[in-house]
Amino acid sequence: MNANETTALQKMLFFYKFIRTPKAIGSVTPSSRHLANKMVSAVQWNEITSVAELGAGTGVITQAIHRSLKQETKVMLFERDSHLRKQLEQQHPGFTTHSDAKSIHSVVRQQGLEHVDCIISGLPFANFPQQVRNDLMEQIVKSLKPDGLFIAFQYTLQMKKQLSKHFEIEAIQFVMLNVPPAFVYVCRKKQSSVTDHR
Repeated sequence: MNANETTALQKMLFFYKFIRTPKAIGSVTPSSRHLANKMVSAVQWNEITSVAELGAGTGVITQAIHRSLKQETKVMLFERDSHLRKQLEQQHPGFTTHSDAKSIHSVVRQQGLEHVDCIISGLPFANFPQQVRNDLMEQIVKSLKPDGLFIAFQYTLQMKKQLSKHFEIEAIQFVMLNVPPAFVYVCRKKQSSVTDHR
């Protein structure tokens, strides 16, 4: 199967998943390579020794991460859908895969780490109830090192207020070449964040 056939298959699978669970998937098509490249370009990969990706999906952003990171960097992928998670395991056997982003802090500790340097997210926060957003945000902040990077794409600016409580928003970049167009938040954890506790 060539690259074009693989991409077409991924798009069909993603659309099928979206029809079944639109609130969990968040989009009718996988993220574009333009969006993936924009997200990973915000990271100083030579300084990163650990990274987590939330909502890895078909692995478009995962592939961009893989191309960018140092060989010894520890990578944790989180994806709820079992079929997509199995694909990620096969495509990236050197990364660990996990089912629930709300358990990120315990996974980080199980990996022998205190914190991760960077978290990259494709989770559709706007589709989640507020309590789920709060739970996820607490886990993200708790899992990130002081001054750690949180990079997330969203289709609206709805999360700006909640993100600004925990992070310094260094940039919001608009990516037109994606379906739908997306905003990329580049955020740095505030030193004073109160959720950084065990």
